[in-house]
Amino acid sequence: MFRGKKYKESAQMVDKTNLYDPSEAMELVTKMAKAKFDETVEVHIKLGVDSRHADQQVRGAIVLPHGTGKVARVLVFAKGDKLNEAEAAGADFFGGEELIPRIQNENWFDYDVVVATPDMMGVVGRLGKVLGPKGLMPSPKAGTVTMDVAKAIAEIKSGKIEYRLDKTNIIHCPIGKVSFGPAKLQENFKALLEAIVKAKPAAAKGQYIRSCAVASTMGPGVKIAQTKVLD
Repeated sequence: MFRGKKYKESAQMVDKTNLYDPSEAMELVTKMAKAKFDETVEVHIKLGVDSRHADQQVRGAIVLPHGTGKVARVLVFAKGDKLNEAEAAGADFFGGEELIPRIQNENWFDYDVVVATPDMMGVVGRLGKVLGPKGLMPSPKAGTVTMDVAKAIAEIKSGKIEYRLDKTNIIHCPIGKVSFGPAKLQENFKALLEAIVKAKPAAAKGQYIRSCAVASTMGPGVKIAQTKVLD
């Protein structure tokens, strides 16, 4: 794989054989970010579970202490008064069944999070094959299937993120922007890790957090010592 000069310079700052403390890792990640834009910092956590089993799923949501640095665009599926509530709360898009063809036929994905009232899940369920692979399907666990659409929108806009396992048993999550600085990134990281540890399935055996790494959008990864993740 071709790597640019800036990436190679940054990569020389990381000892690939070393497992860093979270504070050191955040310091390194912010130092190595060389892009002309404010890079997103993302954490990748491999868990000792098997996502193929329903009783070993790890999924939930958390409002990060310092947000993500990005204001998410929210689509709300609702009807009646709940549509007015969604509009008043700042939803970017809102509607009902009439939105289905636009998503199915026009490949419309100008939003980051989908919220739905429970009475609309029969309609939204028809979009499972389209929204599911993109991680956009509303879920009660993530707080995106709810009658309190105003609260859901407020939390999402203030930095609520969803975490969920992928097929390789890894969770990928943004924890902020490089401009946040190491201290705020570390606080967001700790809050996310605490939520993931709390969500440990009863069926999970052995070591739960297998590995953990952090990286900015254009920068190299920094491995974090599992024993230090919640320090």
